[in-house]
Amino acid sequence: MSMNEAEINRRPTFLAVGNAGINAYEKAFFHLLPVPYERTVVYGKGTRDGPMALIQASSHLEGLEEEFQIETWRNSGIHTLPAHASPVDPESFLADLSAHIRKVWRPETFLLTVGGEHSVTEGPLRVVAERYSDLSVLQIDAHADLRDEYHGSRFNHACAARRMMEYAPVVQVGVRSVAVEEARYCNSERVRTFFMHKHRDVKALIPQVVDALSENVYISIDLDGLDPSVIPGVGTPVPGGLGWYETLDLLREVCRTKTVVAADLMELAPMRGNHISEYTAARLAYKLMTYVTARRLGKLGEIGKGRLSRVK
Repeated sequence: MSMNEAEINRRPTFLAVGNAGINAYEKAFFHLLPVPYERTVVYGKGTRDGPMALIQASSHLEGLEEEFQIETWRNSGIHTLPAHASPVDPESFLADLSAHIRKVWRPETFLLTVGGEHSVTEGPLRVVAERYSDLSVLQIDAHADLRDEYHGSRFNHACAARRMMEYAPVVQVGVRSVAVEEARYCNSERVRTFFMHKHRDVKALIPQVVDALSENVYISIDLDGLDPSVIPGVGTPVPGGLGWYETLDLLREVCRTKTVVAADLMELAPMRGNHISEYTAARLAYKLMTYVTARRLGKLGEIGKGRLSRVK
């Protein structure tokens, strides 16, 4: 993959660490792909602005990750790819996005896609599923997203999980909004749904989530899965979601007990005059990369299902 050096240097990068040295395309373990696509959102708008807002907010993060006392970007490298978007219809765009990812993603690296509306997930998941046969999806989301069609499209963001299940079994956490036509797919053969009202004790839930996942895991985070008090800037905020530390406990344990091979963060819709949503989303992205890095460095402790790690 050859890029114009001047263009690379001008492009905003995650943490503002640049795309040279350990963060160069050929060396970095993490490849962050911004996808500012918004076509099917019907309520809160602005997810097209999410990727750039997250990247800009990340420049205000500390490079040292306090939980493990490591500089994740120095240990693994984070390369920020050029944004990929198009105003075409969702089905055509997803085919184009998948083709693009096949060109730019080196399978030995970790692809972190930042959206954009949640329909975007099918693009990277389609490609990742081609490489990993024993794959499952951990979906953190307020909504089941299991409609087969919505507003005349099978590729609407409300159909995101229904499309995911065509590539891998899906485990849903944080769900607290379900349509009648979606309910029959919840806790079906391809979907395990942990409803938030039944599993408010997230620490007790985590071993069940781990047991429901396969060895290789793709993580898809719709940021409305977190409570609006944590991230208010999303397309469709729903009260009663995951807290910050509950989310971290879940992600840490999944990264400790499974092989997380790729991930995405979707549905960030920045709010004018309030930067908490994009800053928190950027911090969540860095935390996830840290947990994957800590696993690679042997810092997450003994690997074993259903046992919460203790970090001093």
